[in-house]
Amino acid sequence: MTAEILIRPERPDHPKVRTMLAELDAYLASLYEPEANHILDVQALLAPEVDFLVAERAGDLVGCGATRRMSGGPETAGQAYGEVKRMFVAPAARGQRVAQRLLDTLEARLRADGVALALLETGRDQHEAVRLYERAGYAPRGPFCGYPDNGLSLFYEKRL
Repeated sequence: MTAEILIRPERPDHPKVRTMLAELDAYLASLYEPEANHILDVQALLAPEVDFLVAERAGDLVGCGATRRMSGGPETAGQAYGEVKRMFVAPAARGQRVAQRLLDTLEARLRADGVALALLETGRDQHEAVRLYERAGYAPRGPFCGYPDNGLSLFYEKRL
């Protein structure tokens, strides 16, 4: 029987997390040029407005994800939002709904903090991510937060 997956907060500078983020960065670098990757580095993930979670099974990290709480701007009619960032599931754990559980937990934490809107940017070539977000109720929207409309990025939102 497969061990249960635990979703919990973790410091982004933890050595196991750094290893997972390096794997995510390598994956993104295989798809896009550096200027098209809009990632938060470890230092940015340590900011107080970031909520960073991991998925763990039997002591091993199998996924991660974060939200960054943002004040509203013109693209959200002044409404504050949470931006979904750094979603990743290790290849061996894919197909087990780990990403959905991470996303559900991140959204629940935003709601608990009174944030009613989630936004995200993902790459058009990340087909599994696009399917996850659309299945979870995210709807296409225009660019936000200064992201370029470069033809490589897709933008989504969800009312929480």
